[in-house]
Amino acid sequence: MNSSRSDSAEVSQPKRHNMSSNRQNIFETVIIVFQFLQIHFPLKQSFWDRPGVLDCAIEGSLADCEQLARFLTAAASHSSDWLLALPVTSCGLRLDDESVRVAVSMHLGINLCEPHVCRGCGSQVDARGLHCFTCKHVPGHTARHQSLSDVVSRAFASAGITAMREPSGLVRGDGKRPDGLTLVPWQSDKPLMWDVTVVHTLADSYVHSVGTAAELAASKKSAKYADLLQSYLFRPTAMETSGSMDSSTATVFTDLGRKIFSVFGEIREASFLFQRISVPVQRFNSVLLCDSCAPSEGFEN
Repeated sequence: MNSSRSDSAEVSQPKRHNMSSNRQNIFETVIIVFQFLQIHFPLKQSFWDRPGVLDCAIEGSLADCEQLARFLTAAASHSSDWLLALPVTSCGLRLDDESVRVAVSMHLGINLCEPHVCRGCGSQVDARGLHCFTCKHVPGHTARHQSLSDVVSRAFASAGITAMREPSGLVRGDGKRPDGLTLVPWQSDKPLMWDVTVVHTLADSYVHSVGTAAELAASKKSAKYADLLQSYLFRPTAMETSGSMDSSTATVFTDLGRKIFSVFGEIREASFLFQRISVPVQRFNSVLLCDSCAPSEGFEN
């Protein structure tokens, strides 16, 4: 028991070091801004100590790797973009009550359901619903993948960039194709191909690893397309069930938002794009949970 706690503590140390490094960079940026605006710094030491004390208190209260992973993803960029989306049904941005309940429960670590047997594979699903987000046999996984890939494809079309879904002739080592390919150069005179993947933040294969689940999934996905990188740019478009994404995906969506802005003149296009991606992720979390329940059991809030 003690050894497992010590292993978890060792694994969590690099994560906390990265958080401290990011906070230091933000802190230095704030100081530069203050100096530029000629804002006087507070003279009381408590003003400077308070952020660090609060962060240490929060991190010190995290008992295990799952709590730490949930805390890190809640603090990550774009993990809560779905909360900023206007609930417009015609734009696909409206979440029903069950989707909101599941999304909030996942962020807070609250039980999602009663323990039951997965309809897809027959495995046991605990009260947290962990299995249903990783089971490949529930039908919601394919629907989620197609929905997110469609959002990305329509974003390229809005930017005036011609793209092809599941292009033929581009086959990676395992025989599968990417989700899309631009037919015009994206960067460095190379077209861009992408492949959407969504991983669960608290999956066993990621929660005990160093780094966020999205970054690790992006690295694995990029390795599968290594043979095609001489002629194409590849972006894995990796996201987590919590809503966060890897840095390369965020960069592509930001650049794509700028291109859409140049077409329509709406400065918030990048924010709108992140919201259009975040909302389906949260919606399908609820779908996956419901799909894991047998029809005779039903599902109640």
